Amino acid sequence: MAIDIGISEQDRKAIAEGLSRLLADTYTLYLKTHNFHWNVTGPMFNTLHTMFMTQYTELSVAVDDIAERIRALGFPAPGSYAQFAELTVIREERGVPKAEEMIQQLVEGQEAVARTARSIFPVAEGASDEPTCDLLTQRLQVHEKTAWMLRAMLED
Repeated sequence: MAIDIGISEQDRKAIAEGLSRLLADTYTLYLKTHNFHWNVTGPMFNTLHTMFMTQYTELSVAVDDIAERIRALGFPAPGSYAQFAELTVIREERGVPKAEEMIQQLVEGQEAVARTARSIFPVAEGASDEPTCDLLTQRLQVHEKTAWMLRAMLED
């Protein structure tokens, strides 16, 4: 059935492609944060273990919201590790870094997701796609605040 929501197919496709990159970044950051939650050690263990759990839980809800928006626009959402690896700008961590390095990597990941979200705005705004703009605004608020909180742990 044809989709007639007031956004052209070309614009819906461009927005869905941007959201697919956002989904891949968000899922990759979710996986990295969950990994760090499991493997963090050291004097800040309890604080970081709890903080990382809060963060990966929030990210797990976000991936669903982003994927559902892609579907509402009429396109399939990527859902495999291979697709995510192809679309994400966040690098995987294969080792177990020290706690401070974990925090640094998560700051970089949060900022990367914020940049990806921000890059989608021009096409979403140009298409008057308010639901996507609202989703992007919400994601930016979360990622910028989380990056700030993580950065604060690295400062003296």
